[in-house]
Amino acid sequence: MKKKILAAIMAATMVFSLTACGGAKDTASTDTTTKEESITEAASTESSGELIKVGIINNDPNESGYRTANDKDMKNMFTEANGYQASFAYSLKNDEQITAAQKFIQDGVDYLLLSAADTAGWDSVLKDAQDAGIRVILFDRTIDADPSLYEASIVSDMAKEGQNAVDWLKAQNLSEYNVIHLQGVMGSAAQQGRTAALDAAVAAGEMNIVTQQTAEWNAEKAQQIVQSVIDSGESFNVIYAENDDMAKGAVAALDKANISHGVGKDVIIMGFDCNKWALEELKAGNWNFDQQCNPFQAGYIDEIIKKLENGETISEKTIVMDEKGFDATTITDDDVNNYGI
Repeated sequence: MKKKILAAIMAATMVFSLTACGGAKDTASTDTTTKEESITEAASTESSGELIKVGIINNDPNESGYRTANDKDMKNMFTEANGYQASFAYSLKNDEQITAAQKFIQDGVDYLLLSAADTAGWDSVLKDAQDAGIRVILFDRTIDADPSLYEASIVSDMAKEGQNAVDWLKAQNLSEYNVIHLQGVMGSAAQQGRTAALDAAVAAGEMNIVTQQTAEWNAEKAQQIVQSVIDSGESFNVIYAENDDMAKGAVAALDKANISHGVGKDVIIMGFDCNKWALEELKAGNWNFDQQCNPFQAGYIDEIIKKLENGETISEKTIVMDEKGFDATTITDDDVNNYGI
């Protein structure tokens, strides 16, 4: 918005300069007062009535239940009624997201809000945004970029999510751990964080990986991977799926093969995100563990933008969402209703 105020002032100044050069002295005096009032009115309108332009880059809303909830939260917040003119771009591919960011820069948005598909490759385009006077706020996921290129990040601690899940799994004290590991889109912060703790447990000799493959957050791809393991005859007793949709796909393969799963059954089922339907599966004992990933970041972003618009300093560069894990043996109906997305 400050970019627009400056443009208005410059334009008004140019008009005044032309009038002063071409008119009589008494006319110029009158015009000076008029132009100064116009500048004040323009600045006042800009600060109190103009919509803040935001370009929002997110992953595909159909990626998962988490992403659907996250996108809905953003759309509910960034409306004209709340003082925003919002444009949205969606992709699971980093290069397409970067292209969208470049377009938003050309369009002259005031803020660029970003949930990156991949952690790498963002420095150049974010520098372009900074040079254009556009402020960048990250949400949902971190990136590997110079922190000076963005104002703030409102994110989940994906590594902590993964560690919580693996700690829970270790606490089950199984005689052996033979794990089917279903990964999300490779290179995303969620995949990297949720993979790291399990990789560390495997490297320490605490668990064995039967297969480790990406199903790209997709239930059907997850079902195919698990079906292939079943067809191979290799033994397994844990499904570690990096989101709920992939866990659902894995369960579909188990059900087709009449392999029991859940509390006290042959295969432990683990998911991430806490979709309401997934927590209901947990409550029914069909799954064993689900790790929350909180999708509701829009309110925090709105608060940060308001502070920046008022010239205030942001006290926290990084805001980490509060999240918890749920065990099938202790989850309650209130948990399902309060935390299910």
